[in-house]
Amino acid sequence: MKGCIHIYTGNGKGKTSAATGLAVRFAGTGGRVLFSQFLKDGKSGELSVLETIDEIDVDVCRECFGFSFAMSEETRAQAKDAYTAYLRRILKRAVDESYGLLVLDEIIATCNLGFVDQAELVTFLKNKPNTLEVVLTGRNPAQEIVDLADYVSEIKKIKHPYDQGVLARQGIEY
Repeated sequence: MKGCIHIYTGNGKGKTSAATGLAVRFAGTGGRVLFSQFLKDGKSGELSVLETIDEIDVDVCRECFGFSFAMSEETRAQAKDAYTAYLRRILKRAVDESYGLLVLDEIIATCNLGFVDQAELVTFLKNKPNTLEVVLTGRNPAQEIVDLADYVSEIKKIKHPYDQGVLARQGIEY
């Protein structure tokens, strides 16, 4: 089976949920999944369930640097070093350990914030193993990444409680 590239994007809720659902489906048919997560603290509710599935390996960057808009230049540099090293480790692991599905949750935002080199990600996508399926999530993917994708799904916000002042709720948004 040829491995395709998927993008879940848009300003709506559900990009990570869609990636999680695909990971569960893939694992449910016996496929091996490497689920990685950028820009989050490793405490999202889906991770505890994914970790119980034998076919899914969860490997998240547990270093947290806070919101990008509040980072000092020093913190931004630390974040870039940490996320770049994490991306390289994840990509190497996906290839070396012959996974069938690689989820790169919030990699698009990580690229957009300059915490990883988009060119490095693009090079990987162009040269990935033929059978490796890759999922990228995040808002506003660069056209260069969209052009490489086989699937692009946009999740559009019509209405969200946040617009009424309701903060993120455990078990629902994280």
